[in-house]
Amino acid sequence: MQHQNTPTTKRTDIASILRNYSTIEAAAVLKVRPQTLRAALCRDGHYFGLRPVKCRNRFLLWDAAAVEALTSGEVA
Repeated sequence: MQHQNTPTTKRTDIASILRNYSTIEAAAVLKVRPQTLRAALCRDGHYFGLRPVKCRNRFLLWDAAAVEALTSGEVA
């Protein structure tokens, strides 16, 4: 009997997989101030294992899946 490969992600659409949060949105989801994320990034290089991508316009993009995983208690 052959087993079918089941997807390991909960999301099925590409837009939600590639979604990123701005610093303000990530802070709102994590229930901290945006400056908390910026300060931790400056001081430690990450916020509980989350490392944002720095865009050309100097904004930070935080991976939505990693932020949501952190809120659910998973390790980033």
